[in-house]
Amino acid sequence: SPPGLLLLTSFLLHVEEGHASPVRLVCDSRLIHKYIGEAKDMEKTVGQCQALPALGCPAVLPLVNFSLQQWKCKSSESKRREILCDLALLVGAAAGAQGQVTQECGARQLGQLYEHANSFLLLLQTFGWEAGPWEPGCSPHSVEQTHVTSIFLTYRKLVQGKLSFFFHNLAKDSCK
Repeated sequence: SPPGLLLLTSFLLHVEEGHASPVRLVCDSRLIHKYIGEAKDMEKTVGQCQALPALGCPAVLPLVNFSLQQWKCKSSESKRREILCDLALLVGAAAGAQGQVTQECGARQLGQLYEHANSFLLLLQTFGWEAGPWEPGCSPHSVEQTHVTSIFLTYRKLVQGKLSFFFHNLAKDSCK
């Protein structure tokens, strides 16, 4: 079974019918730790791939570093939108890189990263939120990279950083 399908299934198993909200799935902190572990594993595995070529067409990646103090001052909705923008850029970068990497090891890892990032993107877009559905058109701060490994580093930092803190905050508010 594809890893993205596993991610989506585990999320959906934590959602009650009629109450489609990602808030329910954040109450089990083991899930985010599992996704952080998977991101680290993908990054490590792609680092072991033999002679990955530089990308001819650079990948546009979101800048995912953030100040925890500034992050805490943002509303849940603005955090969600920021993460959605970052994920959309990452999904695009992974898809673009997949078309350029023919080496099996790198291509397989890019496919896995694409599935994971796209699953998070779809889940954060489709669950019921007060402010309504996400609308594309954001412009996150970005950087161009020609190294395939930088896509994996960015994904891990996003999951380990913004996404982890976002889920933690939702859990504090919703998991009494």
